[in-house]
Amino acid sequence: MGIFSRFSDIINSNLTALLDRAEDPAKMVRMMIQEMEETLVEVRTSSARVLADRKEQERRLLRLQQDVQDWESKARLALGKGRDDLARAALTEKQAVEETVRLAERELKVIEEQLSVLNEEIGQLQQKLDDAKAKQQSLLAREQTSRSRMDIRRSSIREKLEEAFRKFEAYERKMDNMEAEVEAQDLGRTRTLHDEFTELTRNDKVESELEALKASMTNQRSEH
Repeated sequence: MGIFSRFSDIINSNLTALLDRAEDPAKMVRMMIQEMEETLVEVRTSSARVLADRKEQERRLLRLQQDVQDWESKARLALGKGRDDLARAALTEKQAVEETVRLAERELKVIEEQLSVLNEEIGQLQQKLDDAKAKQQSLLAREQTSRSRMDIRRSSIREKLEEAFRKFEAYERKMDNMEAEVEAQDLGRTRTLHDEFTELTRNDKVESELEALKASMTNQRSEH
């Protein structure tokens, strides 16, 4: 279903108001442009037909005007030959043709008026079409701007999230490094059960050797 029901609806339409009320302004303006272009084609087609009618009427008028001159020439010829009767008949034909000429001139004037109206309508339609296309460009620009802003906003949010993840990962790496340093310092300090018993045995041997050394020294002093 068309937006406009007739030519006057297009000319008298308030494009801004129509678009403001539309649920989908972009779709609405596309429909407007399509309907205006179709109407413009129809008006131009009508203009072409009327232009053809004007050319045909102009040719017909020229022929009639030539006929008027021919009948006048015949009347003069008849008078020159003393044939008043023929001259009178020629003038009668001339008057009849002159009446036809006047009718043809009025018809041509009507055609000229039709062309003037059609030309004005084409101008008005073209202006409305240009306005609609300008609205469409404005809507497209606004849509593009909105999309760009949304893309920038999404990009900004994504960058913030990535920055947060990077900071978290860096913090995790820092904690891992600190824990690794602590573990590295504890390397070699962990004593197994075997180590504990080995140390006990070693201590016993040292004590036995110490006691033996003391006894030997005591014996030596006694001998002296």
